[in-house]
Amino acid sequence: MRKLKRYASLYWLFLLQRFKVLMEYRVNFLIGASSTIFIQAASLMTVWVVMGQVPSLNGWTIDEIFMIYGLLTLAKSINHMFADNLWTLGHEYIRPGGFDRFLVRPINPLFHLLADRFCHDGIGNFLVGLVLVMRGFENLSIPWSLGNIAYLVLAVLAGGSIFIALNLITCVTSFWIMNSVPVTLAVFQTHEFTKYPLNIYGKMIGVAMTWLIPYGLASYYPASYLLGRDVGYMAWAMVPVAAVLLAAGYRFWLFGLKHYGGTGS
Repeated sequence: MRKLKRYASLYWLFLLQRFKVLMEYRVNFLIGASSTIFIQAASLMTVWVVMGQVPSLNGWTIDEIFMIYGLLTLAKSINHMFADNLWTLGHEYIRPGGFDRFLVRPINPLFHLLADRFCHDGIGNFLVGLVLVMRGFENLSIPWSLGNIAYLVLAVLAGGSIFIALNLITCVTSFWIMNSVPVTLAVFQTHEFTKYPLNIYGKMIGVAMTWLIPYGLASYYPASYLLGRDVGYMAWAMVPVAAVLLAAGYRFWLFGLKHYGGTGS
């Protein structure tokens, strides 16, 4: 418990320093924080145009699809804000030799990497996701019960953990190939499938997005549960899957760290 409090306090200090830096250029901060809103707006417009031509997509209405989209965006925003630095591990830290500073300080190197940069761009994603989910609750008459709110928070945190874990697993390849962005991007971009109901795809894609690259657990299954669709135990599968992926990602991180040899510079 003492160690947890220490790291929470350290993260708060890192966050304060990050915001001090960002506030030196306030216009850039506002542009960065709002830029993702415009990106998401363009993506949502695509969904709106498609659904304007096809009012029901395998039994799903546009409001229900926006609910799926909102849950996915909220989960993605957690990763974007708090773990975006994983993308830069190879080209910003390992290749130039800056990663070595994480190894000589008395805190966990992975914690230091994550705390080193809070990505304010993710704030826009969070706001878009929140608006879509709140809109879904209202338009689809989903009760604002304590149980539904608790489930929503759990689903978003577990979904965000799935995003973080998958990015962690792929970014660790930087210890061998120096730049893991192509590997991470190849996995990350598959989340685009899960902006829509998984049951509109073939069986293989549904299985892949549920168990192999389980972004569907951050969107389709939680949305189905909140909408009263029967998905059985899959409504809660995001929690154990997120825990397993985080544990596997951290073990792989330790394996990569063990084989890190520095740049020699």
